[in-house]
Amino acid sequence: MSKTKKLRITQVHSTIDRSEKQKRIVRSLGIRKLHHTVEKNDTPQIRGIIKKIEHLLKVEEIEIGRAHV
Repeated sequence: MSKTKKLRITQVHSTIDRSEKQKRIVRSLGIRKLHHTVEKNDTPQIRGIIKKIEHLLKVEEIEIGRAHV
């Protein structure tokens, strides 16, 4: 059984008084409002996006088991 990693990303701080770029980054992750949670694959691209706005987010790593077919 192979395991794949995902990231559970939750917005914990408001984007009010943040730059327009930071607001767009939050929206690009699929986060719509405060305390909204999304799950994304753990890739270097997603990690880079998170790094730019890590002060607004809570990020948890989760492993999902996947059976070989």
